[in-house]
Amino acid sequence: MSVASTQQAVVAAEPKRESLDVLDQLMKPEVQESLTVLVENLPKLAEMVTILTKTYDLVQNVATDRVFIEDIKGGVEEFVKPIQDTAKGLASAAIEANDRAQDESTTIGLFGLLKMLKDPQVQKMFRFSQAFLDVLAERQQQRQ
Repeated sequence: MSVASTQQAVVAAEPKRESLDVLDQLMKPEVQESLTVLVENLPKLAEMVTILTKTYDLVQNVATDRVFIEDIKGGVEEFVKPIQDTAKGLASAAIEANDRAQDESTTIGLFGLLKMLKDPQVQKMFRFSQAFLDVLAERQQQRQ
């Protein structure tokens, strides 16, 4: 026999061996049981595949829609921009206040504190602190 004909015989025998392997697998009871379960659930599986396909198509359309992406980006920026500006303003005020406090070396006495109590910002801070403590006390009472 020639080498070519031997190779053809081996190649022809391989699909038969694979077929036998598949048939051997199908003869196993657990495989037959699994196939039975799959066949019984085919309507549900078909429905799930349909839903997943529709979901995939929707996500693909949304992910590639430049107008939608720009709209979402713009909406997020509109939401984040005021928060970002407020945070930057508070940070710069804190840095400036720290610089001023470092430069100042005077002692604040009792009369200085009494004078500070008249400051509108100090009053606002005290009102906020009192309201915050009241809310915390109410919530603590509700938990008990």
